[in-house]
Amino acid sequence: MTVSAIRTTCCIAGGGPAGMVLGLLLARAGVEVLVLEKHGDFLRDFRGDTLHPSTLDVMAELGMDERLLALPHQKVQTLSAGFGDRDYPVADFSRLKSRHRYIVLMPQWDFLDFLAAEASAFAGFSLKMNADATGLIETDGKVVGLRAETADGPVEILADLVVDASGRKSTLRSAAGLAVEDLGAPIDVFWFRLSRRDGEGTETGGRFEPGRLMVRIFRGDYWQCAYVIPKGAAENVRARGIEAFRADIAPMLPGGAARAAEISSFDDLKLLSVSVDRLTRWHRPGFLSIGDAAHAMSPVGGVGINLAIQDAVATANALAVPLKEKRLAERDLEAVQRRRMLPTRMTQAAQVFIHDRVLTPVLAEAGRGEGLIRPPLPVRLLARCPLLRGLPARLVGIGIRPEHVDRPTKAIVRAGAN
Repeated sequence: MTVSAIRTTCCIAGGGPAGMVLGLLLARAGVEVLVLEKHGDFLRDFRGDTLHPSTLDVMAELGMDERLLALPHQKVQTLSAGFGDRDYPVADFSRLKSRHRYIVLMPQWDFLDFLAAEASAFAGFSLKMNADATGLIETDGKVVGLRAETADGPVEILADLVVDASGRKSTLRSAAGLAVEDLGAPIDVFWFRLSRRDGEGTETGGRFEPGRLMVRIFRGDYWQCAYVIPKGAAENVRARGIEAFRADIAPMLPGGAARAAEISSFDDLKLLSVSVDRLTRWHRPGFLSIGDAAHAMSPVGGVGINLAIQDAVATANALAVPLKEKRLAERDLEAVQRRRMLPTRMTQAAQVFIHDRVLTPVLAEAGRGEGLIRPPLPVRLLARCPLLRGLPARLVGIGIRPEHVDRPTKAIVRAGAN
């Protein structure tokens, strides 16, 4: 079988938020870059759809925020936690010192299509769909490219740098021999949609009942819902049947059983197997992992996409010039990990704390009878003191060590320019 060969400066495996933002930023800086996406389009449901203020700030620094926000979206300024018949406000994004003081909810495929269109304006950017990275090409212990299966057959792509942005199910990080530290996750999540009816409001937040926890996210004419279950309990939930599942969620829904009846079968549910892990080393000569490929995040806080985009910005800032000048060294790759490891560790530590101190105790109440769960002290304090709500908004919306886009050292090269 004939194997095609391609040569580029940087090859990025994975056309998710991290890969697309990195491709855009490198091309903007004049670096030749090829992004591989294994699917034929970006249409996948129940992917992360939250764009936090840190990401919107990046778009603003690129002069793209107004064009992005011209797309259909919803805005969330506050988050709440429901206990019994009361909602407790816990985060207020209007208190942030940011150009965009809210979370944007937008289908991820719209965001990725937007990034692809913006990146295609730069002469050095290429995006290849239906291209699945399957392995690495190495010479004398250095990664010099990757192999991919495409709609046109197998291809070998030689590059000065291979970036793995292919997500938590990455095969390349295993191929690179990089060790993974598993922090554990005691939960899994069933995602599903329910209609939103007039008069139900727009509040996004979680509802806590004995043994049950569900998050409802405002999505305009529907609710995107996450029902949290103990790790590995999905088969038991299915074995009990769809009627039992409807009965479990009905008390947490406006409209109760009538609303739960919108779920016709388990085909309407999408299981997310939650993991929290990170690579101990993100790089090898010629190879770098970023985003979920470097650190899988829990859905707690919805920060995964935004942390991945921050990785992409830091990577472009550190590597654009060395790549363009053909002097990339492993110390440059190490600098990316060194800068991004602190926010990774701190964010994951916060998620593990919430898993252990909030979610697990709630789920442990299953089968212990009806009653109300007393809100934790931090929730009660946040409800009583509006000023405090800026702190969780800062941690979720901006995060630890937010990144800012470097300006290109030379004029931007756009496709079709003379």
